[in-house]
Amino acid sequence: MNNHEQEIIDQFSKQAIPFTQVPGHLDAMQQLIELSGVSKTDSVLDVACGPGMVACEFAKQARLVEGIDLVEKMIEQARLRQAQEGLENVAWKTGSVDALPYADDAFSIVITRYSFHHFLNPQAVLSEMIRVCRPGGTVLVADVSMPEDKVEAFNQMERLRDPSHTAALSDSAWAELLAGSGLSDLQHSRYTVDMKLEAQLMASFPKAGDAEKIRKLFREDLGQNRMGVNARWEEDSMYYTYPIAIYTGTKHAGLCC
Repeated sequence: MNNHEQEIIDQFSKQAIPFTQVPGHLDAMQQLIELSGVSKTDSVLDVACGPGMVACEFAKQARLVEGIDLVEKMIEQARLRQAQEGLENVAWKTGSVDALPYADDAFSIVITRYSFHHFLNPQAVLSEMIRVCRPGGTVLVADVSMPEDKVEAFNQMERLRDPSHTAALSDSAWAELLAGSGLSDLQHSRYTVDMKLEAQLMASFPKAGDAEKIRKLFREDLGQNRMGVNARWEEDSMYYTYPIAIYTGTKHAGLCC
C-alpha cells in the first residue's frame, strides 16, 4: 500500500458516517441511472463505491451489483445501507481500484462517482474499468469537471479540505482522457451539487488550522469565482456549488483496456 492509499483510508475511515449525512450526496441519482441505461438484466460494478449510495440505488434496477472500495469503514456503511433497504442482490469487496480483482468482461455496466479526483493515475483506473466491462457494455464516470482557468484554485481549496484529494480534472483534461480511452458513443452531461460550507467542513477532516484557511479562501472568492464554485452568502451562511460532469461510453468488441 502506498502513502496516498493510506491517506485515503485515514480520511475516509473518519468520513464514513458523516459522508452519508451530507445533503447533496444523493443528488442526481436518477440521472445516473437513466444515462447508464441499466435494466434488470445488467450486472453492475461500482468502483470506489464509498458507503454504497449509488450501488444500492442501482441494485433496485439491476440484476446484481458489486461495490468495491479501498476503505473498510466505507464498506461497513454500505452493508448497513443494504440491510436497511432490504437489498439481496448486492455484494461488497474491500480492495484497490488500481488493479480491479475481476476477470475481463465481467460486468455489463461499470460506474464510479466522485472518485477520480482521488486517483494518482486516472487513466489507469479508467483502463481497468474498461477491462472489466463487457463488449457492448457501458462505462460511466461522474466527477467534478472545471474550466481550465478555475481548476488550480479549486484544487488548492479541496486539498486543504480533504488531504486525500489529488486533483480534479479540467474540462479539457476530461475530453483528452475520454478521447484516448477507446470508448465509443461518448456522451457528456452535467449537474450541480450545492453545499453549505460549514456542513461540508464538519463532514471533512482538514489538518489543524486549515479550516480557517478554507473559510478565508471562500470569503476572498465572493464575487470573483476564481475557484469555479460560485461562493455566496445565503441566509447568513456560506454556500457553494460543485460542477459535476457525467461521461458515458460504450466498450466495443476488441477493446481490452
